Amino acid sequence: MWPPDAEPEPDPESAHGPRSGRTVPGLRALLPARAFLCSLKGRLLLAESGLSFMTFICYVVSSASAFLTVPLLEFLLAVYFLFADAMQLNDKWQGLCWPMMDFLRCVTAALIYFVISITAVAKYSDGAYKAAGVFGFFATIVFAIDFYLIFNEVAKFLKQGDSGNETTAHRTEEENSNSDSDSD
Repeated sequence: MWPPDAEPEPDPESAHGPRSGRTVPGLRALLPARAFLCSLKGRLLLAESGLSFMTFICYVVSSASAFLTVPLLEFLLAVYFLFADAMQLNDKWQGLCWPMMDFLRCVTAALIYFVISITAVAKYSDGAYKAAGVFGFFATIVFAIDFYLIFNEVAKFLKQGDSGNETTAHRTEEENSNSDSDSD
């Protein structure tokens, strides 16, 4: 079952007719594709949103109003990027620099989660604070992995662009030097 098979199983509804009261086909369009959820980026975004939600719930239970906003904000941003990547909004909205936004989101989330997790574990003795701190440390690791992978992709893209510019610049220099030596 995990990872998905290359050939999908036949739909049981098509053989027996549609089931009444199940799911509306229009709502299925809102769900991310299974292929995306099985990809590395999809798994990371699912882990980020799940850990952020669990951390938020732990802080709600412990009544730590000072720490509530970070997990909630990161949960909402992770869900937004999950659906934005799944619906391929980065192809539709070309004006936004999606990799940079995702990179900044992951860097800030990792740093802030690390700080509030240390504070929650060291300063408070409540069990919910400790659980939130542990979930926060796991979220820090997941966000750090995500921003490391995004950084590598962006660096690889920029290297390919620079190597193309270097070869054209090198060719122009050679042509200019050859034209100077021919004139003598």
